[in-house]
Amino acid sequence: MAELVEHGQLFIGGELTDPLGEDVIEVISPHTEEVIGRVPHASRADVDAAVAAARTAFDEGPWPRMSLDERIEVVTRIKDAIAVRHEEIARVISSENGSPYSWSVLAQALGAMMVWDSAITVARNFTYEEQRDGVLGRILVRREPVGVVAAVVPWNVPQFVAAAKLAPALLTGCTVVLKPSPESPLDAYILAEITKEAGLPEGVLSILPADREVSEYLVGHPGIDKVSFTGSVGAGKRVMEVAARNLTRVTLELGGKSAAVVLPDADVEAAVAGIVPSAWMNNGQACVAQTRILLPRSRYDEFAEALAAAASSLVVGDPLDPATQVGPLVAERQQRRNLDYIRIGQEEGAKILTGGGRPAGLDRGWYVEPTLFGDVDNSMRIAREEIFGPVICLLPYGDESEAVKIANDSDYGLSGSVWTADVERGIEVARQVRTGTYNVNTFSLDMLGPFGGYKNSGLGREFGPEGYGEYLEHKMIHLPAGWEG
Repeated sequence: MAELVEHGQLFIGGELTDPLGEDVIEVISPHTEEVIGRVPHASRADVDAAVAAARTAFDEGPWPRMSLDERIEVVTRIKDAIAVRHEEIARVISSENGSPYSWSVLAQALGAMMVWDSAITVARNFTYEEQRDGVLGRILVRREPVGVVAAVVPWNVPQFVAAAKLAPALLTGCTVVLKPSPESPLDAYILAEITKEAGLPEGVLSILPADREVSEYLVGHPGIDKVSFTGSVGAGKRVMEVAARNLTRVTLELGGKSAAVVLPDADVEAAVAGIVPSAWMNNGQACVAQTRILLPRSRYDEFAEALAAAASSLVVGDPLDPATQVGPLVAERQQRRNLDYIRIGQEEGAKILTGGGRPAGLDRGWYVEPTLFGDVDNSMRIAREEIFGPVICLLPYGDESEAVKIANDSDYGLSGSVWTADVERGIEVARQVRTGTYNVNTFSLDMLGPFGGYKNSGLGREFGPEGYGEYLEHKMIHLPAGWEG
């Protein structure tokens, strides 16, 4: 059994503070099914204290009144500390949510560091104030921090998503109450240590692990000016409903059912090498995962055979083993959900090409085999609903227009990709697919560009100047005639 990690206090306003409630969160290893950590469960009273600290820090404190260069100095220290401690962060995340360690190093920890670094680049180049010629004279347009931010992050990529919200919020001068998921609160305590050592002023940041009920209280708190939420569509709709009571601004990054379109001229080896990690990354627990793979009927068998062979060769096991490519799902409920969808897919008439159950030899832990369904119709539930696990669908298509139609026939629009020997042709496909992020012969997420969804995949953007601007309000100041500044 791994050493038990226990934290008895909450990080409120930049200080470790005794919780005002008595509830405790037990963190369960998805590999061993044993308790590996305990942290306080934040109460409504703790939320009140954190919001009050953030409100005072924003209204009266130094953080929003510092120069941009001064804030960048502090945020750079946060970024540098994450880089130094990235292996520790990766181990903790893999222990609490089951992400393969190799993926946690690159995407969870170093990925978070890159988010902080990219936000610094955006902050340095952003236009905060400009003069314009208006209809009635000169106007001054200012962009000012929105205020107190509630940042609600999921369990699948906790540090990466926390960085996506914290970095722009802090750099713009906002104060933040960060709410980690109860499944993955341990890494947030490392972040608390880092931000305190970096010199964030009093009140600027609080970190409150809590369940949905307390999260809802935070989102609906009258002291919150903006909510940034990443999670499921159902939870996102509820966030929007609760925030609307106070007309609180929201950014929502929600689910996906993204399609990888393989064109008839694609190279089999190259396409498979790119698609497999984009489909099964993070054990399939990724909103941008390419969970629908669209194959031309003229080469369907060839591609299906190659993809099934690649999926069946993925190494499944202990998430802390560097050789592991697919680890356990985060919780028993997620394992049940995935196994239920595998049963549903079979009942709908889809054919299992590989996988379909628990991996042999792994009787403990919330594991599901990398599973590939063939002969899937886009009307099937396994093709329409976000499963959030290692269950992937192959869908045949006739011509390119049908492929685009299938890709767009979804309630989601978060990500996607196209694989082809003709890049120009791939770009044309990308222009036609209704999704917020798209890839041609690659799969990545650039932190200097806007990331977000169409349709049920969300509202607003993260990353780049577009995401940075989500934490700013626009103010127009009319200037007197004849004044030159």
